Amino acid sequence: MAACTFFGHRECFGVDTRILRYTIKGLIDEGVDTFYVGNQGQFDGVVYSCLKQFRKDYPNIRVCVVLAYLPTEQDEDGDMEDTMYPEIEGHPKFAIDRRNRWLIDNADYCVCYVNHPWGGAYKFARRMKGLGKLVINIGSAEL
Repeated sequence: MAACTFFGHRECFGVDTRILRYTIKGLIDEGVDTFYVGNQGQFDGVVYSCLKQFRKDYPNIRVCVVLAYLPTEQDEDGDMEDTMYPEIEGHPKFAIDRRNRWLIDNADYCVCYVNHPWGGAYKFARRMKGLGKLVINIGSAEL
């Protein structure tokens, strides 16, 4: 059992979904069966949409939207089927950072969309790469 996570910029203009789908398909073919994705930005939304489509052809894969914050009643009106909230502690100001560290600790692979060498997506993709885990950047920045 292997897991993959995703990091990308909050705004992801120009992401090539064909490359994203090709990359995810390759990981599934390599045995990745668990996919963890956040819910904070556009890249997360694009990834989740692709994963839901893949689940139709590969019902054995597990797709988890990993929340940084506990959902409120207002949030629960949406699609909560695939969500999980990891046990992370600390001040709410750092919830996304702690959630992303959880993603790194629990994934073997990372697909990212990083176009510049700053910000959270860059920081966490570099951290994962530094741990010797496979990081595939479908953006333009050098990691």
